[in-house]
Amino acid sequence: MMLGRGTLGTAAERFEVIFDAIGEAIFLHDDSGRIVEINDAAARMYGLAEDELDRVDIGQLSAGVPPYTQADAIALVAAARAGHPQDFEWHARRRNGELFWVRVRLSAMSIGGRTYLLAVVDDIGERKRFQEAVDANMRDLVALNTKLENAHVQLLQSEKMASIGQLAAGVAHEINNPVGYVYSNLGSLENYLRDFLAMLDAYEKAEPAMDAEARAAVQALRRELDIDYLRQDVATLLSETREGVNRVRKIVQDLKDFSHAGSGEEWRWADLHAGLESTLNIVANELKYKTTVVREYGELPQIYCLPSQINQVFMNLLVNAAHAIETRGVVTVRTGTAGREVWVEVEDTGCGIPPDHLKRIFDPFFTTKPVGKGTGLGLAVSYSIVEKHRGRIEVRSEVGKGTAFRVWLPIEAPAETGSAA
Repeated sequence: MMLGRGTLGTAAERFEVIFDAIGEAIFLHDDSGRIVEINDAAARMYGLAEDELDRVDIGQLSAGVPPYTQADAIALVAAARAGHPQDFEWHARRRNGELFWVRVRLSAMSIGGRTYLLAVVDDIGERKRFQEAVDANMRDLVALNTKLENAHVQLLQSEKMASIGQLAAGVAHEINNPVGYVYSNLGSLENYLRDFLAMLDAYEKAEPAMDAEARAAVQALRRELDIDYLRQDVATLLSETREGVNRVRKIVQDLKDFSHAGSGEEWRWADLHAGLESTLNIVANELKYKTTVVREYGELPQIYCLPSQINQVFMNLLVNAAHAIETRGVVTVRTGTAGREVWVEVEDTGCGIPPDHLKRIFDPFFTTKPVGKGTGLGLAVSYSIVEKHRGRIEVRSEVGKGTAFRVWLPIEAPAETGSAA
């Protein structure tokens, strides 16, 4: 149905109806910043009464809190008055002091030869609350994902350690059998050699009784075979062989102790010095060519722990120390106690860790090593193991001078313990 032009009243009346029907808050400010006109939505949104408009300026409607300060509000208003429209979000303040989020669009406009500032305001509190809820959920998801990732890393490492344990058991079985009979044969060989040497002594004593021709032939053969040297060297060879066999047996035993072939290791009292020595033996090949290992052991009580996992921490720290040294350096292993805790420190004279990397070294998959040289899991897994034991790891480092990792562990069992993961 068509309405006549005068049906809705005068232009001013029509403007007032439309002005108050708009859902957004609208403010008109004069050049001094005072409000000269608002619509009904603005009055409701800010809690303003018509008789107090001349006492409120635009600055009082800004909360002056992050993300914008009061100085920022003044700068935004000045820019809009200069002909540069502004569109931003900030905290506004109702007349009762309540803060709420709004979107503000500022622009300058000319009316009757005077310049006014037009502010169109939307209450976005509900959207902000929704966004905050979404952000909180996202943070929770990121935290959960991090936990899942760490759990996955732990699972992979546990499977790896279980595989190493099974391998160690198989290697021990395959090596111990031949080593066993080599060791046994060495004992028999030493007995046989003792008999041969006794017989040789008897021949030497009988040598003067031989006729001249026979004695000359025996002496010539003795010089040709260098019997005096052989008598000394064969004893040395047997001694070195026995030492080598003992070394193999020790390595196999240390590998078994380190990996603890059974996957269901239980919490028990353990000697950390014994664990350190076993681990040093296992990683000797990483250390011996470019490092000197210095031991500065204090008095340590036994602690209640998962020994193979603590050994794994020692291994990671020792291997990292070796990798940090490029040519030749020193790795110092220290131990001590403080109250109801023990500590083990591995210090190297290597390249050191830059300060910006220190806060990330325990993150899974973070590594400063070249591609193919490191997975970035060693320190992350070590941190998790120490945390499981209710301990902590402290780091101090200086670029170009070296790094020290100190592991603190409680002597008694944590409040809740379980089988190895």
